Amino acid sequence: MNEIHTHLTACAAEARRVARGVRDDHLAAPSLCDGWTVRELANHLVLYTSHGLEHRALRTQLPEETVQRDFAGEDGWAEAYAVQLDRALAAWEKPDAWEGDVDMGGSPVPAAEIAAMLVEELALHGWDLARSTGQDFALPEATAAYLLDVVERYAEMYRQYEGFAAAVDVPDDAPAFDRALAVSGRNPEG
Repeated sequence: MNEIHTHLTACAAEARRVARGVRDDHLAAPSLCDGWTVRELANHLVLYTSHGLEHRALRTQLPEETVQRDFAGEDGWAEAYAVQLDRALAAWEKPDAWEGDVDMGGSPVPAAEIAAMLVEELALHGWDLARSTGQDFALPEATAAYLLDVVERYAEMYRQYEGFAAAVDVPDDAPAFDRALAVSGRNPEG
């Protein structure tokens, strides 16, 4: 196994735990992601960090019915997410998942970079879901440091597509996870 897979696994474990803590009465509430309810955020997280994660490893397209699915509206959605996360992680355990490029909207991107972006997706939207539902989200220090590196590498690209807001000021000696959140435009305190 490689370092990126280790970080994917750490982020997936925390996202899985957070999803299990989302109650039905949370779903209609606004999330920390501007314009999204908790349900919309949960659906985005499930779609891209479990189904999308697996499909990227397999180099297959997400079926349209999966893209349109209301995962959080289904009974047992958090457990189904946990199972799908395990499938996705297993797909990335295969050496050929790391070879070559993955299509990203018509542009080839090295598989390892796609996996790095998915670490970011799991961690940041996992944190968004946690905070939106009154939960915490914690990562091992090595994963937080890796996340910070990825967020710093891609921050300007994400800002171009309005995926990140302007960076938030935090002390230079803040923990790596707090700095990653801040670079992505998230306030670690809120």
